[in-house]
Amino acid sequence: MFDKSVYVSRRKELLTRMTGSGAAGIAIFIGNVDAAAQYRDNCYKFRQDSNWIYYFGIDDPRFAAIIDLETGKETIYADDVDIDDIIWTGPMPSVKSVAESVGVSNSAPYADFDKDVLKAKAAGRTVHFLPASRYYNAMKLSSLLGLAPEEVVNKGKKGCAKASEAFVKAVIAMRLVKSDLEIACIDAACDLGQQMHTLARNATRLGVVEQRIVGTMEGLALGKGWGLSFATILTQHGEIFHCHSHNDTIEDGRLLVIDAGVEANDHYASDFTRTLPTGGHFTPKQRDIYQIVADCNELAFSLIKPGVTYKSVHLAVAREMLDRLSQVGLVHGDVDEMVAQGVAGLFMPHGLGHNMGLDVHDMEDLGEDLVGYDDDQTRSPQLGLGSLRMARRLVPGNVITDEPGIYFIPALIEQWKKEGIAKDFVNFDALAKGYYDFGGIRLEDDVLVTADGARRLGPNRLPIQPDDVEDAMRL
Repeated sequence: MFDKSVYVSRRKELLTRMTGSGAAGIAIFIGNVDAAAQYRDNCYKFRQDSNWIYYFGIDDPRFAAIIDLETGKETIYADDVDIDDIIWTGPMPSVKSVAESVGVSNSAPYADFDKDVLKAKAAGRTVHFLPASRYYNAMKLSSLLGLAPEEVVNKGKKGCAKASEAFVKAVIAMRLVKSDLEIACIDAACDLGQQMHTLARNATRLGVVEQRIVGTMEGLALGKGWGLSFATILTQHGEIFHCHSHNDTIEDGRLLVIDAGVEANDHYASDFTRTLPTGGHFTPKQRDIYQIVADCNELAFSLIKPGVTYKSVHLAVAREMLDRLSQVGLVHGDVDEMVAQGVAGLFMPHGLGHNMGLDVHDMEDLGEDLVGYDDDQTRSPQLGLGSLRMARRLVPGNVITDEPGIYFIPALIEQWKKEGIAKDFVNFDALAKGYYDFGGIRLEDDVLVTADGARRLGPNRLPIQPDDVEDAMRL
């Protein structure tokens, strides 16, 4: 937790932004509660709501808060422990002292939160809320506001129509730009992520079961941080983006995609991907494709700077990728026309990157389009470009991922071939003869946009050029 002045300043800015947009009424925050795994007393590991962490910093369950937009009054709601709690948890600080530790002078019992929200609503005041991401919070909002549960949660890329636009936009504007304190936290999370990936690389040996490598990684994440920032992707089937099955044994001649990150104890995230040759050496075909992805990663990084849209960086990477794939005979024709028609989506059906911070996909519970797109931008319908999570004009303090990839997905290739999509550009015969068992390659770094360009986060960049990867695997 930061010094209380940080949270006081953040809430003051939030108030200014919301009232400046004409908002009145109250803004409500609902922290997360313990969630039962199998039964009430056996819960999932507690993880606080990220917006609550950002504005209040209190990392304990069952807290809520109200900010009165007209008077500026702030109130934190929670319950002091009783003797039954103390038996199990030991003595705990009072709610009043916890509230004061983050600069809030008013506190009240948790049940009073509901009463005060209903009182404001009955008085005809606007109740501003953010989309809920947890079941309990959704049910509470639904009950208090008289809305159906599905009306208070994110409905997809467009967000939640019933949530407060002023509240959502103010939070996004603030959290998109990381402070120096936050950048230091993300750097530390990236340090842990780089350590974790190094352990994974060193543990990758023929005959080892994938689960053993994953367990080694998670041990570091739990031993030095809060845990994983998302479920680890480690697979010799890199063409499957979110493969969480780790049952296979490491076989010679394959490519192992490892996409994993650490969430530090302060809850800031890291997210790295590397692709390793399982036997320690790339085959000539693997090296050709790998080098394209590595060069696309470097190209993207070289283009990142304030004022540039990340959409334009994605498109520049798509152009480079298609140009290079034409040199190995997998596509042909005018490269610019291929980019315009979305041919790159056959090989990279995902976007170049996403925002990162307290969430590994930062704030996407508020609505992916709202977080990742400027008001004058629209999402493309094309495969690949349409999955770009961050398209905005970059500003100093943005933290984004740079993660190009090339994948050979037989079912997708066959569908395009059957439907005649890009038939004038794609060499379907070459793909069918030589690449259906290839898998996929993704290479990902975490990047900070600076005043004059960008820098990669974390103190020790993971090996990425093919010679360096092979050298590291010999150690």
